[in-house]
Amino acid sequence: MILYLDASALVKRYVVEPGSAGVNEAIARAEAVSTVVISRAEVAAALARAVRVKALLPEEASASLQVFRNEWPDLVRIQATEIVVARADNLAWDHGLRGYDAVHLAAASVWLDAMGERVTFATFDRQLWAAAGRVGLVPYPADLPALLDAWRTSAPG
Repeated sequence: MILYLDASALVKRYVVEPGSAGVNEAIARAEAVSTVVISRAEVAAALARAVRVKALLPEEASASLQVFRNEWPDLVRIQATEIVVARADNLAWDHGLRGYDAVHLAAASVWLDAMGERVTFATFDRQLWAAAGRVGLVPYPADLPALLDAWRTSAPG
């Protein structure tokens, strides 16, 4: 499997939360794992936010960030080139996506073009997941809408 991780999927490698086990299994099975370079800032921001909302202790987030930074060189890092951003422009408009979500989708679709093989697109954003399938990527997890609904109904509070 050729695997692309958006930031919502990538952060699950470094924080134990619903979906983490599946992401780690997908990474282990993948022949190649990629993300776009903006994921570096997005993952750091997600970890910082987890501290602010008290979902993680500062020490836990700092340790997770260090592991992420150590593993960063192992990822295929797709550059946010003019070609990627131009494609993101069209995808944002065509699919009603947020800016960075469109950049992730564009980066994965550019990688798909370059690889000439199926690319699995991992995300935990419902709208981005649906758009991935519409542009020829294999959405992961296969049952995201059902998973999100189950997680929402089982969440405490």
